[in-house]
Amino acid sequence: MGALIFVLELIGTAAFAVSGAVLGVKKGMDIFGVFILGLTTAVGGGVIRDVILGETPPRTFQSPVYALLALAVSLITFLICRRGMSSGKHRAFDLGLFIMDSLGLGAFTVTAMGTAMESGQDGAFLLVFVGVVTGVGGGVLRDLFAGETPYIFVKHVYASASLLGAVVYLLCLRLELGTAWASIAGMAATLLLRALSAHFRWNLPHAQGVKAPGGERPGD
Repeated sequence: MGALIFVLELIGTAAFAVSGAVLGVKKGMDIFGVFILGLTTAVGGGVIRDVILGETPPRTFQSPVYALLALAVSLITFLICRRGMSSGKHRAFDLGLFIMDSLGLGAFTVTAMGTAMESGQDGAFLLVFVGVVTGVGGGVLRDLFAGETPYIFVKHVYASASLLGAVVYLLCLRLELGTAWASIAGMAATLLLRALSAHFRWNLPHAQGVKAPGGERPGD
């Protein structure tokens, strides 16, 4: 189980590093800014997970492999995107951002639950909570650092996809299908819901703008 979690964590780290770096390039950040955004997106969720589980220092600081992988992927992404963006290929990079973000979301959701079980936790609520918070945590930090409204609050179905993946993963384990199949099923469920929500433009209900007493909308 430990080896599977490690491999999926590497996949999630690389995927989220790409999503963070791509957003940094789109925002016109310099190479340092792209590094920070890629690194934060890649390891932020894992740090939050370890703090919740009481594992200190977080794994990111126990081994440099995650940070080094995130920085290497961010550099490669910067070099590729810098040339591509100047050629006007924004739609291709938007699609790449979506795919990598979804892949990272699914990978970190299931690995967080596996990590929690390795630490001796077995409560369904805690496992699902840790999975979702870890899955969306890096993306929230990325968006805040980039000056964006966090993706999970405004774009398609995001946290809900992580929640579905976490529930499917847990159900598969309860049915004794094995950790590998549970991980695959959880990630697949997350990716499928994200893809369907993007294709059909599914969104959770949005709050309508409420006017303040003076006739202005809050924030106007």
